Amino acid sequence: MDLSFDFQPVYQHHDLLIELGRVEMAMEHLEERSENERQALRPRLLSRLSRLRDELQHLAI
Repeated sequence: MDLSFDFQPVYQHHDLLIELGRVEMAMEHLEERSENERQALRPRLLSRLSRLRDELQHLAI
């Protein structure tokens, strides 16, 4: 009987969800930053958010 099971996709999905939550929290806390920091961080966070969502979408296929 083969009891092996590949948990890698499950872990990867879980890790992506955690990272997505972290980025979303960072977006929520942008208003606490200075204007210069917001201007520097917002595009990077939005880009990261987009990449994470794309990865999650790709795993679902």
